Amino acid sequence: MPALTFTGPTGRRSLGALYTTAVTALADTHTIHADPSVYDKAGLLAYPPGTVVRAGGGYPAPQRWTRDAAVNAWNAASLLAPAVGRNTLWSVVDRGPRGPVVQQDDQWWDQMVWILAARNHYRITGDRAFLAEAAHTAANTLAARRDSDFDGERGLFRGPSFMNDGISGYPSPPAAPHVRSSFVLDHPGTERLMCLSTNCLYYGAHSALADMADTLGQPERAQSLRTDAARLREAVHRWLWREEAGTYAYLLHDDGTVDTSQEGAGLALALLCGVADRRRARLVLDSTHRQPHGIVNVWPHFSRFDDSRPGRHNVMVWPMVHGLYGNAAAEAGRTDLFARSVEQLACLVAGSGDGFYELYDSNSGAVDGGWQEGGSGRAEHFDSEPDQTWSVTAYLRLMHDGLFGLAFAEDAVRLRPCLPPHWGPVSLHGLRYRDMTLDIFLSGGGSRVRSCAIDGRPAQPVVRADGTGHHTVDLVLEV
Repeated sequence: MPALTFTGPTGRRSLGALYTTAVTALADTHTIHADPSVYDKAGLLAYPPGTVVRAGGGYPAPQRWTRDAAVNAWNAASLLAPAVGRNTLWSVVDRGPRGPVVQQDDQWWDQMVWILAARNHYRITGDRAFLAEAAHTAANTLAARRDSDFDGERGLFRGPSFMNDGISGYPSPPAAPHVRSSFVLDHPGTERLMCLSTNCLYYGAHSALADMADTLGQPERAQSLRTDAARLREAVHRWLWREEAGTYAYLLHDDGTVDTSQEGAGLALALLCGVADRRRARLVLDSTHRQPHGIVNVWPHFSRFDDSRPGRHNVMVWPMVHGLYGNAAAEAGRTDLFARSVEQLACLVAGSGDGFYELYDSNSGAVDGGWQEGGSGRAEHFDSEPDQTWSVTAYLRLMHDGLFGLAFAEDAVRLRPCLPPHWGPVSLHGLRYRDMTLDIFLSGGGSRVRSCAIDGRPAQPVVRADGTGHHTVDLVLEV
């Protein structure tokens, strides 16, 4: 595993130590044996390694969950352990009548993030056999969702929001007091919601599958997908963009009313998936509300919650959501917002004994699972589960994609770092990329590359994918 070293102020060195904690947890605690009868429904897992990345501690086994598998592969596993990342993606794929398809369970809105994670895996590894099977899987999955969940009148996809499978992440209605369940779909009308995060992921999935089609020599298919993606982007802006507020709304109800709450994952994915143009991205970053300890799932409190009893999927900090927002800030070159995101997450983890928990109280920073309607018919206090894998991989992605700006393409990795000036020099040693090992050094501060040298020679900040051996990359950043 790579090593991350900060040589500047002592306070920043803890960020490097936390990186070591995270990579160790991913490799040791969160990588588990994959029972073929459970995880290899499509017959695509490789033995060896015969392992996958689990969702986390505190959960029952097996943990064959699409969203967790895809997010953890996308965030870090495909880069740090490609064979395990590949297995983790295949572990949530079934064989359907038309061939491989992401498992068709009762959380269908989770399936699109798998397509983005699959494209990312191919870009990192260059594995053409994986690409061909993944494109087939993605096409079958997207076709199933378009047949079932596309609202032709509004041009948006129906389904709950990316992070909020719990009803505490929604206003009332659709939250129904008479329903004794925390699961979102048990509450009437939730299947017809049209949410920002989910539609941003559908846009990203269309774009990702178009890229796969291009690589596989299917230009007409790629163009059709990009046309559909453009129409979806227009629909998101028509229904959910709030020009007067400089941000996106949370969701559109089936009756046409709009909930203008701030959805943390939705805003982050609007930037990361390319739904927001530069102007909108700047406005979003400037207008986003941030709680004392980070970006929350949904802001503000719904009427049935408050600071003393915050909703589990409402005003709480989930590191995975918070991390996505930090990466969106880094991609936009906002070193100030990126630094704040990393430092807040590091503070939360340090405050919980270097444990990467599921979620935290947004005001106190304490480990807390928040409140949510449950089987009793009233709000119940939930636990925040320990050893949450996507909290671990959220931090790793902040370092790899955010700080070092690793942007993978089919033929190269481009470096677009975002180094907060007060952090001082930082280095990443021993990063494996295809048939190479890279040592990357950053100095200066900012998000613009002033100079780059590869193996001591001036160069563009690009490492071609066809190289071999050991290489050093030195970048000097400026504001």
